[in-house]
Amino acid sequence: MLAGILNSDRTIKVNIQIVRIFTQIREMLLTDKEILLKLEQLEKKVTGHDENIQMIFGALKQLLNPPQAPRRRIGFRRKGEED
Repeated sequence: MLAGILNSDRTIKVNIQIVRIFTQIREMLLTDKEILLKLEQLEKKVTGHDENIQMIFGALKQLLNPPQAPRRRIGFRRKGEED
């Protein structure tokens, strides 16, 4: 990419580093997907068993997808006006 336009050692090294970073990002995304798929498969296996196991799966799902906290409104507020 970059090394094709600018032919220097520095651009070649930067280009290699960019490719390595994208490869690492892709591996991390695939790993997360694999973990989620295995978690869902395990959940389907134990459905109907113990209520405590279902509670654990609920807690794990909350950790994977934390709720967004309400954001405070930015800007001027009139007297008596709330967020």
